[in-house]
Amino acid sequence: MDGFSSEERAASLSAEYRVFFKNGKGQYISPFHDIPIYAAKDVFHMVVEVPRWTNAKMEIATKDPLNPIKQDVKKGKLRFVANLFPYKGYIWNYGAIPQTWEDPGHNDKHTGCCGDNDPIDVCEIGSRVCDRGEIIRVKVLGILAMIDEGETDWKVIAINVDDPDAANFNDIDDVKRLKPGYLEATVDWFKRYKVPDGKPENQFAFNAEFKNKDFAIDVIKNTHDYWRALVTKKTDGKGISCMNTTVSESPFKCDPDAAKAIVDALPPPCETACREPTDVHKWFHHQKN
Repeated sequence: MDGFSSEERAASLSAEYRVFFKNGKGQYISPFHDIPIYAAKDVFHMVVEVPRWTNAKMEIATKDPLNPIKQDVKKGKLRFVANLFPYKGYIWNYGAIPQTWEDPGHNDKHTGCCGDNDPIDVCEIGSRVCDRGEIIRVKVLGILAMIDEGETDWKVIAINVDDPDAANFNDIDDVKRLKPGYLEATVDWFKRYKVPDGKPENQFAFNAEFKNKDFAIDVIKNTHDYWRALVTKKTDGKGISCMNTTVSESPFKCDPDAAKAIVDALPPPCETACREPTDVHKWFHHQKN
């Protein structure tokens, strides 16, 4: 493996909580910009933001220097996704492919909507529950085109190459055959997960059908091109932090000491997590349209 590791700062489930990343030399890096998109030929890196069955909405902080993982905040409160019966939290290991970016200035030819300003999302469907901040290597199987409040928000379906069953999964049809109901549940989850917060159901392009592996890889490559334009200052990121330590052609590249200073300025790691709000474990039942 590439020797990537993560380091927590402040207490989990607090607004100050952060997960920073290090390379094999122990130097701080950005998971958005410094972890290569490819782990090997046709194998992608994935940054795990949310382990399966958990509710805390963790994400790469695109606007913070070094882009640590932090918990999303809405209306001044830490954000948790609801348990939408019959699901408990997220139903896959959820995260992002590094060195990708869904450009909000680019109108997607497939969806007719602009990008959501984040790295491309991944749902990893393997049997192991991953850890927050883990970097895994995944095989891409397909993709779902979600439209989230008018923005294109692709959802890549992938499996950890180290999964015992990974050899049996090579395209989206293998998921349909070997994990019956999982893709239908994935559409259902994404459609309704914001309804408990009073939001409307999400929409999808392609009549909510999953596109195959080749289509997915093509989309990922496009988002990699948008990322490269972002980090080389050919596109205005409008507040996105492009600070990195490894992208040689990037004007935002800094030395490892500058990266370390950013982390050292934050609260130290904390063993005790804050308490989850009690309503995180509530079941939501709602009529499907």
